[in-house]
Amino acid sequence: MPISFRTKPGIVAYLTAGDPDLATTRDIALAAIDNGADVIELGVPFSDPLADGPVIQRASERAVARGTTLTDVLGLAKELRVARPAAGLVLFSYLNPVVRMGMKTFCSRATEAGADGVLLTDMIVEEAGEYLEAMRENKLAPVFLAAPTSPDVRLKAIAAASQGFVYAISRVGITGTQQKVAGDASELVTRLRQFTALPIAVGFGISNAEHVKAVGEFADAAVIGSALVALIEQSLPAEAPAAVGRFIAGLRA
Repeated sequence: MPISFRTKPGIVAYLTAGDPDLATTRDIALAAIDNGADVIELGVPFSDPLADGPVIQRASERAVARGTTLTDVLGLAKELRVARPAAGLVLFSYLNPVVRMGMKTFCSRATEAGADGVLLTDMIVEEAGEYLEAMRENKLAPVFLAAPTSPDVRLKAIAAASQGFVYAISRVGITGTQQKVAGDASELVTRLRQFTALPIAVGFGISNAEHVKAVGEFADAAVIGSALVALIEQSLPAEAPAAVGRFIAGLRA
């Protein structure tokens, strides 16, 4: 089933769970939802986040140093599901923590926590058989990344394996803010439309209202990650939820 976006473009807000701490992450997520975020991508901190730029790397390092675990993130997801039952909730992780827990155990616990879907950033569609089976058994939506460099045959496979939405990477490289939305993003979304009716969310570098508006011209949602994580890094913990709420409201305005 697609993950619904209440408005167009929808907003997917990425947060590194446990940065600065789990209680503050919870309050930040609630503020983001209450100010217009359709989906929360709850990031599982990992010691070697190769796909992420320095802002999210630092957040992961801080959360790992505080001892934040996958089990903690699942507990936080459950709290968010109880507090905001209508919000979209996607668990974002590298493969390693999931393998350590066990794929079937992870998927079962993700369902128990109320997650709608999962994005494993280094899970490639060609090797996803066991993962997709466990996801189907637990009625979770797998979300895959699609890159501008992917040939059509691979985009077709990604579209076929995805549920919820497809995450289109706006440019090749690591996460991080940029001055404008890369032209590759529009072309990639056009190519994906040939293979899926699912919503398509564009991420990597989306950081302001102008970007969100530009994405809305050709895609269904914008993913905001590094800009939010940087704002949290620059804020006192007690002030971070309100700061994020204002930021999300500004994207909507």
